Amino acid sequence: MPSRLLTPLIIACALFMENLDSTVLATALPAIAVDLHEDPISLKLALTSYLLSLAIFIPASGWAADRFGARTIFRGAIVVFTAGSILCGFSSSLPQFVAARIFQGMGGAMMVPVGRLVLLRSVPRSELVQALAYLTMPALIGPILGPPLGGFITTYSDWRWIFWINVPIGVLGVVLATLYIENIKEPDPPKLDAPGLLMTGLGLSGLMFGSTVAGRGEFPPVVVAGLIGAGLLLLGFYVRHAKRAAHPIIDLKLLEIQTFSASLYGGFLFRLGIGALPFLLPLMLQLGFGLTPFQSGCLTFGAAAGSFLMKATAQPILRRFGFRRVMVFNALISSAFLAFYGLFTATTPWWLMFTLLLAGGFFRSLEFTSINAIAYADVDNAAMSRATSFASVMQQLSLSTGVAVGAAVIELSRTAHGDAVLRAGDFGAAFFLVALISAASALIFMRLPPTAAASLTARTAPAIASAATPAGRDT
Repeated sequence: MPSRLLTPLIIACALFMENLDSTVLATALPAIAVDLHEDPISLKLALTSYLLSLAIFIPASGWAADRFGARTIFRGAIVVFTAGSILCGFSSSLPQFVAARIFQGMGGAMMVPVGRLVLLRSVPRSELVQALAYLTMPALIGPILGPPLGGFITTYSDWRWIFWINVPIGVLGVVLATLYIENIKEPDPPKLDAPGLLMTGLGLSGLMFGSTVAGRGEFPPVVVAGLIGAGLLLLGFYVRHAKRAAHPIIDLKLLEIQTFSASLYGGFLFRLGIGALPFLLPLMLQLGFGLTPFQSGCLTFGAAAGSFLMKATAQPILRRFGFRRVMVFNALISSAFLAFYGLFTATTPWWLMFTLLLAGGFFRSLEFTSINAIAYADVDNAAMSRATSFASVMQQLSLSTGVAVGAAVIELSRTAHGDAVLRAGDFGAAFFLVALISAASALIFMRLPPTAAASLTARTAPAIASAATPAGRDT
């Protein structure tokens, strides 16, 4: 059994690689669009295709870890993610780039949820907030380094290196996982819900891809409507299937747990708005204000730095005010900062933009920590793998939807003034809309009881799993 210190550090290695990749890519998107001779808005496919791949394959992550072992899946996922990164670097067209991102997402779909599952099963419940905040702090170095690093590479070198830097990190992750993570698996795991996996995979694919290409003119409207309609229909079939299946791939019965359902529904709305930020902000700074990728990255890195600063304060804040109060007011504060970004202009002082991004990152990170922790407050250990898979699917779906919504508003604004060139004024409405959506999450969090998830901030509380119990053997 690995020590309680080494396990989160190894998991953080994978989180660092994925977070670094996503934040570096967001900064480099305009430059990649120029190199691939594509419209910058079309590059949203690079973001949503990865999120789409995550949403398709994440549902099977918990079952795969129980069936084949946490180390086998975690290590194999790092290899796939690293190989996908190499393919992204060698892409010379948008279809090749999107295909490589989908392959990369197959690795990310297993890498992060399985790592989180190992962590959740190895800490006492009263330490869960601290574990999610403190013990994953190394993973936050990725978003902090990502924007300036991506801007530096894109400005002074070739954007392809933003993917190739994942190779040494991936090799280190494989070595550490081999040495220090036990290959624990369930002695008698349930049979894979193949029909459910097929319905959710195809349903999410149709819904997310249809939403992404809507209004772009790449496909006839009837095809787009067919994709979205078929996706919704398949997901509806899955809801009926899940009520009858003994072991559904996504366990909808978990929604009967109030804290879990509030985390999913409220978290979906909050992430939908925040998920558009990595897409909108670099485009506005570079294409709207004329900044270089490096200048843009040095500004947007403030949001990640604010997130890092919050981690030491999450536990005392939640203990002092409680989950419900923090999540309601913090959702409104975070959304207000998101709306402020829509007021930025080319003449806004850089120090002011950086300060607002820093403060916004602090509050957003506190909200994310609260949402992630409360999801597992009342989930027993036997259902933890299903809960992590379910929550991860909803998280990726909301982020992908956020990118699609932000891009759609920009496209409508650009169409309204009849010019193919993006202007700084095209971004204001997008920021205001996604901020309003994020603020709506407070209505869901208000329904929680005042004592919701009190066990997570208690000084002593029942353990999720004994620290001496190998992950995956409690079921």
